[in-house]
Amino acid sequence: MSGRVFLSIVIPAYNEESRLPRSLDQVIDFASSRTYPVEVIVVNNNSRDRTRQIAQEFADRYDFVRVLDQSIQGKGAAVKVGMLKAVGEYRLIADADLSMPVWEIPKFLPPSLNNYDIAIGSRELPGSVRIDEPAYRHLMGRVFSTYVKTIAIPGIEDTQCGFKCFHQSAAVNIFPLQTVTGFAFDVELLMIALRGGFKVIEEPIEWHHYTNSKVNPLRDALRMTREVTRIRANARRGLYDHAGSIIVE
Repeated sequence: MSGRVFLSIVIPAYNEESRLPRSLDQVIDFASSRTYPVEVIVVNNNSRDRTRQIAQEFADRYDFVRVLDQSIQGKGAAVKVGMLKAVGEYRLIADADLSMPVWEIPKFLPPSLNNYDIAIGSRELPGSVRIDEPAYRHLMGRVFSTYVKTIAIPGIEDTQCGFKCFHQSAAVNIFPLQTVTGFAFDVELLMIALRGGFKVIEEPIEWHHYTNSKVNPLRDALRMTREVTRIRANARRGLYDHAGSIIVE
């Protein structure tokens, strides 16, 4: 791929053979219709099905698609390697099921959105739309969000939406400090960002709930709660205080 990349789309994927073809078709159509250069990075995270083979088939057909592997298990680990290998001026994390439709992506980019370091999709702000989400999932999400706001990240309504866009200057400073490999990695990224003085904004989105989620409501909620407690302890120990020292020219 030649020229400066404007947008990198990073897709962590674990056992996504059933959903990845449809999602990549949509991402390819989106990328191909842009007037600016886009790269698509699929990070295979120890999938036991045909996820990697499917992603590689797309990469063989499109020179702006890359496939990476992350042997450390966890969505956070997959996202980290993808974001650090990305080269775009803007770097968007996208869930493999595209629960946020691709047509929402331009809302995170200039000229629609300017003067930010991190823009995160929100399902809670006025103007957001939730489609087909079970009531129990929404309730569990709000309980976890309240916990996060209480002990770690006050002022942000939806830390866990899987769609976040980082300016390259924020990405290269924040992701090297990431330690959480599981689903609570979003909380750690935002903690690092706020400690480093980066500007974080929320953007209301349209969000669709799809079945076959990789999140186990009970097991992963407990694990994420423990991870958030560890993130708070890390912050108090000064583990995140070096964010913002890398200058991107």
